[in-house]
Amino acid sequence: MEPARRCAMSNWLHNLPVAWMAVAVFGATFALAGVTFALVDRFKSATAMGAFKAVTPGILSPLGVLIGLFVAFTAAQVWTDTDKAHDAVNREASALRSAVILAGVFGASTERNLRGLIHGYITESIGQEWPAMAAGSATLTTSPTTLNQALRSTLALTPANAGQEIAQREIVAALERTLEARRQRVLVSQSQVDPTKWVCLALQAACAFLAIAIIHAHNRLASALTLATFAAGVAAAVLLILANDRPFTGELGVKPEPLLQVMPALEPEPAAEP
Repeated sequence: MEPARRCAMSNWLHNLPVAWMAVAVFGATFALAGVTFALVDRFKSATAMGAFKAVTPGILSPLGVLIGLFVAFTAAQVWTDTDKAHDAVNREASALRSAVILAGVFGASTERNLRGLIHGYITESIGQEWPAMAAGSATLTTSPTTLNQALRSTLALTPANAGQEIAQREIVAALERTLEARRQRVLVSQSQVDPTKWVCLALQAACAFLAIAIIHAHNRLASALTLATFAAGVAAAVLLILANDRPFTGELGVKPEPLLQVMPALEPEPAAEP
């Protein structure tokens, strides 16, 4: 889904702490189960009860299987996106670390310059891109100026020996890997479970709630207990998916710790004592 199409309500829900998100999800699920119970209980009559008794309990098994399969396929998408996000950030940090280490081959001045540019890139990524990715508004229309400058500066170097020539080539490759990892990071930040899937999951849960309420309409306590148990299971599955739906959003979102671990090596070296 395009970032511009993400509604304010969805952003609000995804940014809730997990505890409050659980309250919202469990509350909405139990409310749906309660409304279903009340409607079936309200409209049951002698005629309706005859029809209710004709509904076979066997219908619950395929409904449960359908919901389980749907949750599994949806969760698989979420786990894949999360793994891609972690992998992109780790590859980005690893490539930057390699560039920083190899920069020392060209002397103190070149090393400080490259470290400063990479330091600026990491600072920009954490301070600007991470909030944008969390909001789903990060795009590839803008290019990181500091990283581009680092790449141009490296290409402009004149190697003095074979070692520097190899180092230059490896630094350029590392910076290119950084750009590719950043591209993957931004793209995966736009991923989320499509609203159609959420609607279908809600409809499947509603159908299961209705079937449970009808089958147990003759016993209000059994109906309430069965609905509550099934609703808790559905809410737990929805919470698990929702909390990890957007890879860079919310309390469980991917954090920039791997990039932060590169930061100490980028600090300028202290000036020598006169």
